Amino acid sequence: MFDFDRKLEPPGSGGLKWDYAAAKYGAPDLLAMWVAEMDFPAPPAVLEAIRHRAESGVFGYTFSDNAYTSAIVDWLARRHGWAIKPDWLAHAPGVVPALHYCVQAFTQPGDQVLIPTPVYPPFKEVVERNDRRLVCHELTADENGRYRMNMDELERQLAGGVKLLLLCSPHNPVGRVWTPDELEAVGRLAEAYGVIVASDEIHADLVFAPHTHTPFARLSETLAARTVVCISPSKAFNLAGLQSASVVIADRKLRLAYRQAVQRAFIGAPNTFALVATTAAYREGEAWLDACLAYIRGNIALLRSWVDERFPQLRFAEPEGTYLVWLDCRKLGLSNAELHEFFVQRARIAVNFGDTFVAGGDGFVRLNLACPRAVLEEALERLEAALRA
Repeated sequence: MFDFDRKLEPPGSGGLKWDYAAAKYGAPDLLAMWVAEMDFPAPPAVLEAIRHRAESGVFGYTFSDNAYTSAIVDWLARRHGWAIKPDWLAHAPGVVPALHYCVQAFTQPGDQVLIPTPVYPPFKEVVERNDRRLVCHELTADENGRYRMNMDELERQLAGGVKLLLLCSPHNPVGRVWTPDELEAVGRLAEAYGVIVASDEIHADLVFAPHTHTPFARLSETLAARTVVCISPSKAFNLAGLQSASVVIADRKLRLAYRQAVQRAFIGAPNTFALVATTAAYREGEAWLDACLAYIRGNIALLRSWVDERFPQLRFAEPEGTYLVWLDCRKLGLSNAELHEFFVQRARIAVNFGDTFVAGGDGFVRLNLACPRAVLEEALERLEAALRA
């Protein structure tokens, strides 16, 4: 029904993933498997909604209308069993800007903000660019490469005066889908030490069965009163360039503080195309998303077979969520600089290197598997040739 095998031509119009790769990595003809966006067209219903809006010829100011807000509310109820009220919703031009506004709204310069590492690099940036003090909670991996939080260490850190915890759930880059028990343990500590939690749940819709995503604020009313949840259709439906996200805040005081931070930045409503694309994705994109997840799971299985059969130097824990694989390359015995050279110059694959993920990522790369199978097969062949050279 949906064709995920069709290899798309790079857009050639300022697309970051493909058009900028050569400039970023200093090498031509790279396979772009770095930026966390898909190489699939957005769902047909989304394309039709954008086309219809474009054909109207009207691109005026917008507001978050009932069709838009009800689509978000209904999606969270249907997909995640989370009943929210429409007035809990606030807008942001992306999840990273939302985290930035959370830091501004809920902390003061010099306050401590905790992030789990290794983690998506902007987590560090939104803390340090706002003159807050960064506290890193380094996740630990078991013998199978599955990462966990250390609750004793987390308690010690939160007890030291942390004001805000930036949670990544599901976690980018390690692919963990935190269990209810893990999240409840974090919640108990947040309550005990008066910490506000801003939960980046942008990958919430990209979870592989039998794992299920638990919205942090769904755990209890008490936790919801100290939680801000950031969501967006951008990852699941490949809409990152439309720059729109939603922030769910049950507590009135937190919601007011967040909205004031947004207003100080003169941020308005979702843009013309984000409004209709989000509505269409949440209303009509579910079948496409389910098919997409099944296809990506096939890509993960293909990578698994190559690693197990041909790449004994590499290992990875299969992601429970996200379309990103955290590939352990430490057995290659390469420094970070040598690992950069290996992937870019020898394998000719653009990846995200582990040393950029704040802490705990040396010797790893992040590989994006949301691509046609033929692209992954070519990447694996290039990687095999580089390993043999």
